Amino acid sequence: MPYEYVEDAVTSDVTFRAWGPDLATVFTAAADATTAIMVEDLATIEPRVSVPVELSAAALDLLLLAFLDEVVFQKDARRLLLRPAGVRISATLAGHALTAALAGEPIDPGRHALATDVKAVTLHGLRVLPTATGWYAEVTLDV
Repeated sequence: MPYEYVEDAVTSDVTFRAWGPDLATVFTAAADATTAIMVEDLATIEPRVSVPVELSAAALDLLLLAFLDEVVFQKDARRLLLRPAGVRISATLAGHALTAALAGEPIDPGRHALATDVKAVTLHGLRVLPTATGWYAEVTLDV
């Protein structure tokens, strides 16, 4: 996936950058980067459960925040490790809307080597910007 972790960004938090030719690719990469902080190997997550997601926000950065918050919420509330599928983003009169599915399974310590516990997605440095070749996002996670 098109993402990388930033080594010297914020002390005691994790910052990553995601990029792609379109917003759906960037949001997908950002969700995978978030889950990859929580589990050592994304490939161990099988799509046994699907959670539909419908969100809206006035700005793209806030839409990304809400989407990643849903990934963290599902881990905390339902003990699910989830990866994005079918992400679609559209403009609305009030801003932007997202529809997607988060697919994955309950945490199984026998199969999922857990890494770092993500507590929240922060507003610190949060941005979603167009580039010459597509889109770029930067996100900091509270761990």
